[in-house]
Amino acid sequence: MTSQYSKPYRCWVYGNDVNTDVIFPGRYTYTITAPEEIAAHALEDLDSTFAGQVRPGDVIVAGRNFGCGSSREQAVTTLKHAGVNIIIAESFSRIYFRNCINQGVLPVVCAGLSAIVKTGDIIEIDQQAHCISAGDRTFVIPALSPSVQAILEAGGLVPMLQRRFKEQNPS
Repeated sequence: MTSQYSKPYRCWVYGNDVNTDVIFPGRYTYTITAPEEIAAHALEDLDSTFAGQVRPGDVIVAGRNFGCGSSREQAVTTLKHAGVNIIIAESFSRIYFRNCINQGVLPVVCAGLSAIVKTGDIIEIDQQAHCISAGDRTFVIPALSPSVQAILEAGGLVPMLQRRFKEQNPS
């Protein structure tokens, strides 16, 4: 499937119902704010090796209901600060899915992928063709709406709105 639009990604694979407290422990919510500190605690209660071994460009692959629990945005920003810009899951909690988009992290719904890949496996994502390849399997993924694409390309909702405001008010 390799094309000019596809890119290989290393996977970190987790199961169902990964909640926001194991993505970013609530005990740090009001005590740390620096991006590197937030990244250092990513997934520490689920996978103590993650924060020390994740590399920019790695992806999370998970089962159903990823991001359930509280609506804290740190559960998205901790992964973003750690270098994860794509999360693939069989399903997401509604608020977590929206928080991903707002923070500039691509949430991808893909049934079946988490059952065939393991942590460390390499997958290819071709956003132009709307598919993911893992070994000899190809999974079709939904296309992004133009509005979601614009938010993600801007790096999140706030950066997009700041640019638009600046363009409309150049002074």
